[in-house]
Amino acid sequence: MPIYYYQPHEKDRPTAVEISDDFLKVTLQDGRIIATPLDWYPRLKEASPEELTVVELGFSGIHWPLLDEDLSVRGMLAGNHPPKSQIAAKQEA
Repeated sequence: MPIYYYQPHEKDRPTAVEISDDFLKVTLQDGRIIATPLDWYPRLKEASPEELTVVELGFSGIHWPLLDEDLSVRGMLAGNHPPKSQIAAKQEA
């Protein structure tokens, strides 16, 4: 069975990140905007404004070094997120 590797494309490069009370919005190089529920990312939801302002945009993803949180554009485009039970457990902790 062949192994396929995802090759990021320039058009998928994140250029901006915006976090509101309910959503994480990522603007891509080609102008698309990905919006996902902030509930999917408990670390981001619980972070202070200062922790959220320190963000690094890479070729294929986003990194918050103060939170040790990484998100891939590929995963966001695919709608990947933790199972609801895992999200609920983190929110209750």
